Amino acid sequence: MKTVLTIAGSDSSGGAGIQADIKTILAHKLYATSAVTALTAQNTLGVYEVSESTPEFLEAQLKSVFEDIMPDAVKIGMVSSAGLISCIAEMLKKYCPCNVVLDPVMVSTSGKSLLAPQAVEALREELLPLVDLLTPNIPEAELLSGRRINGGTDREEAAGRIAEQFHCAVLIKGGHDGDKADDLLFHEGKSVWYPGERLKSSNTHGTGCTLSSAIACRLAEGKTLEESVGMAKKYLTGAIRAGLNLGRGNGPLDHGYWLRISEENEKKFPFS
Repeated sequence: MKTVLTIAGSDSSGGAGIQADIKTILAHKLYATSAVTALTAQNTLGVYEVSESTPEFLEAQLKSVFEDIMPDAVKIGMVSSAGLISCIAEMLKKYCPCNVVLDPVMVSTSGKSLLAPQAVEALREELLPLVDLLTPNIPEAELLSGRRINGGTDREEAAGRIAEQFHCAVLIKGGHDGDKADDLLFHEGKSVWYPGERLKSSNTHGTGCTLSSAIACRLAEGKTLEESVGMAKKYLTGAIRAGLNLGRGNGPLDHGYWLRISEENEKKFPFS
């Protein structure tokens, strides 16, 4: 069985972070291991408390996983301090895992910065050059590229600039792009667009975590990057379209929808 390691924060409501990642990995019939960067007290209405892991404890978690169950892919999510970022970078350099996917949780949906300046610098200097795929949303891509993004051409230029700077593939997600949900992959000097419809749903908590984990799953299985992104986007669309409605706010996705549907529904709920 292929394995995927998720390095991220814990979401007590189960919609994002470590919990979303593990659900996604299980839905892909792979084995999940984890290293927790922070504990959060949150629900569909907001985040109320955050308690970070220490760099020493994060290192112990990563060492325990790498030295016993070496992952076929690694997904990195919420890492909010320079010390934790440096720890992950050192562990990646020491153990050299394949297929490292980073979802840079840098800017909130409302545009608020989620990382202190020291953490942003550590991310740029130490961690981003070690990853294989970076999956920023449009505000994060603007921050990383240093340019405004107002259309498809801008997005391609920003992706190219990020890829050149950090020597990795870049997937700029289209969740902030008006009425569309088109994603752009820039890889090996070329752009590949993945058209997507914007579904009318407020239950989209954890979409970034879910997409990046699904990509890591397909890479772990040996799929190409272009195939992995396309298949992950279909899985994410189906998880939103399934219509799970929990909580009084921005609810979670139905990560396990695929495990419950019949072959007749494959076209309605595309996955692979």
